[in-house]
Amino acid sequence: MFLTFTRRRAAATLVTAGLLLPLTACGSDDDTKDSATKPSASATGAPKADLTVLAASSLTDVFKSAGAAYEKKNPGTKVKFSFAGSQELAAQVKQGAPADALVTADTKTMDGLKSDTGAPTVIAKNRLVIATGKGNPEKVENLKDLADTKLKVVLAAPEVPVGRYSKKILDAQKIDVKPVSQEPNVRAVLSKVELGEADAGLVYKTDAATATDKVEAIDIPDAQNAVASYPAATLKTSKHSEAATAFVAWLSTPEAQKILADAGFQQP
Repeated sequence: MFLTFTRRRAAATLVTAGLLLPLTACGSDDDTKDSATKPSASATGAPKADLTVLAASSLTDVFKSAGAAYEKKNPGTKVKFSFAGSQELAAQVKQGAPADALVTADTKTMDGLKSDTGAPTVIAKNRLVIATGKGNPEKVENLKDLADTKLKVVLAAPEVPVGRYSKKILDAQKIDVKPVSQEPNVRAVLSKVELGEADAGLVYKTDAATATDKVEAIDIPDAQNAVASYPAATLKTSKHSEAATAFVAWLSTPEAQKILADAGFQQP
């Protein structure tokens, strides 16, 4: 009788073990939840995320191309850009606007946000040109011509990077320009010239290149020009810090640098 009881008990133990085995293999509910909440990675290893990037107005066209290239390289990641003057972007960051990365058109603005960003990296450089109407109807040849009171000249406001660069190069040449308006960003300056509301304006070379059917670009000699640097950095308030870091790092890769160079930006 004892032997029969022992055999029955052993059989019951085996059945119980068999029932528990599938549960152990599947894992606990907590393990499943943890796995589901972890961000998946793209084919390149960058975490998938919906990123918001605050970027200087002069990057409008080129970043649309760069964003498309990055999304193609990283399926599942979406990059949304918010373009404005760098001083406006800085104000948005200070006000806690939800975003993941920032790219400004000058190092001064970025340096003023050290407590809000990661370490910045300069990804590109730019120079200024004089933008005039198509065919240059007023025959503007150089910076000195902008002092002609008969010309309607428009500049960016001095607190805007391109406005600050404009003031720097005009002051260096001791040229007194009386602008008919001071705009909040470089695209607004370009628009005034495009629409014929101004005879000339100082813009970045890359901006003039986006409107060759409507404006003429008059080069400014390097000795009289200014170099604009574009630093990029992650924002400390980002909810997708790893994905934001990956995107900022990608901006310095050969692929991204070619996109920037094709748009007329200079290497950092």
